[in-house]
Amino acid sequence: MTKLIAAALVKAQREFQPALKQSVNPHYKSKYADLANCIEAVVDALNNNGIALVQHTHECDDGVIVETIFLHESGEALATGKLHIPASKRDAPAFGSALSYARRY
Repeated sequence: MTKLIAAALVKAQREFQPALKQSVNPHYKSKYADLANCIEAVVDALNNNGIALVQHTHECDDGVIVETIFLHESGEALATGKLHIPASKRDAPAFGSALSYARRY
């Protein structure tokens, strides 16, 4: 990691809000933070410290691959690595669900 983005991430992390668990999973009868809640918890703090949150998707036949990248206004970047989430079925709703899950994590 490089110096400027590291310092900005420390400052941003101090400002992060909790990801509110406002959605309900009826199968497990539990609450969870959906994608919008997760992004809402961090994006203002990141942006206030000169960091953009970018999520790239990569081609995959059996699910989705997401790579989260933090881009600093200095040009420095921090990539988290690629996360593969398999789709439960080979249809659009299953791939959409896998994508949302991967972006949250």
